[in-house]
Amino acid sequence: MRKKVAFHTLGCKLNFSETSTIARSFKQEGFDRVGFEEVADIYVINTCSVTDNADKRFKTVVKQAQKRNENAFVAAIGCYAQLKPKELAAVDGVDLVLGATEKFKLTDYLNDLSKNEQGEVHSCEIEDADFYVGSYAIGDRTRAFLKVQDGCDYKCTYCTIPLARGISRSDTLENVLKNASEIASKGIQEIVLTGVNIGDYGKGEFGNKKHEHTFLELVRALDQVEGVNRLRISSIEPNLLKNETIDFVAQSRNFVPHFHIPLQSGSDEILKKMRRRYLSGLYVDRVKRIREVMPHACIGVDVIVGFPGETDDHFLDTYNFLADLDISYLHVFSYSERDNTEAAVMGGVVSKAVRTKRSKMLRGLSVKKRRAFYESQLGSERMVLFEGENKEGYIHGFTENYVKVKAPWDPQLVNTLHKVRLERIDEDGLVRFAYC
Repeated sequence: MRKKVAFHTLGCKLNFSETSTIARSFKQEGFDRVGFEEVADIYVINTCSVTDNADKRFKTVVKQAQKRNENAFVAAIGCYAQLKPKELAAVDGVDLVLGATEKFKLTDYLNDLSKNEQGEVHSCEIEDADFYVGSYAIGDRTRAFLKVQDGCDYKCTYCTIPLARGISRSDTLENVLKNASEIASKGIQEIVLTGVNIGDYGKGEFGNKKHEHTFLELVRALDQVEGVNRLRISSIEPNLLKNETIDFVAQSRNFVPHFHIPLQSGSDEILKKMRRRYLSGLYVDRVKRIREVMPHACIGVDVIVGFPGETDDHFLDTYNFLADLDISYLHVFSYSERDNTEAAVMGGVVSKAVRTKRSKMLRGLSVKKRRAFYESQLGSERMVLFEGENKEGYIHGFTENYVKVKAPWDPQLVNTLHKVRLERIDEDGLVRFAYC
């Protein structure tokens, strides 16, 4: 009888792409994949460790797996598994913990699937994570996450990702194009490029700092892949988002006018403490350039509140900077202390209550920014790609510039593109339209 395996992914798009690749390896070994809410013989949890909340969620997910099948084999992989393997192995119910280099060989570590009294750990030194494994994730048939790069050479003082994923390294251009063609052949309409620091694309394996190709060469080549209707760049560092890339997206065949650019702080003093590789002036220049060549583009921003030493004045610098900037939405994170980072031992700790208050203020600003952006798009004609889920009688979709629309549920619309005119904003903040 074929064994059943279920997966649960915590964290980023990159984790989702890797989970999907690992799941395909199980299929090749004769396993049947089922949903995580179903009874399975093996539960695989792909962990994240960007925030405290992700750490806590891991234990909750393990308990959920045990409720479905108390005899199931539970394996933990991902960033948290690399950073704190012994902690994960000690969690009741966990049988196997694999680090950064071992996770793609998960099926090799499965023997008789009997429960272990203590979680077994196979974890490398992160310096050994110097090779690249390509991945892509296919979810609801409308969008795929394509991994093009892994690891990071930056030394931001708050971040554990270099400790969890190792040095910056990239897929070959040939393999990225092959994966993109495979995705297109499955009828998927949109590919989202993902990685830890995708603007650094081109560095080879084994610590080779030379760029075989640039990010601009990557997007130019992907734009020529047949069968792909949409290509979307996920998060890209402002110092690596060059004018040439912005200008190419503006006139490209398939890349959509949507950029997500981490800022983290609008205060230059805090940016220096974070050891970011730019100051606020460069960020303003990036936004201005996008607006010059793509006035209708959607621009998303990551921002961290409550970093050590962030005073009320520093926070107001950030708030006012963002309020004045022509952006479309914010992703707001409360600073979270992470072991083995410089920021964790800095003075000027900001209380949790203040972090929460500042986060709430910026989330409120994000709502206003998104509303203003949606209002600016009313009356325009856009292409909408419809998603595959029935949400309370409605189907949702996104325009190329990331305006979220809604319509009465119609299964015929799933995974289809339609030209529409954006007409009004509904009470829930989503946009109604008319077909063109």
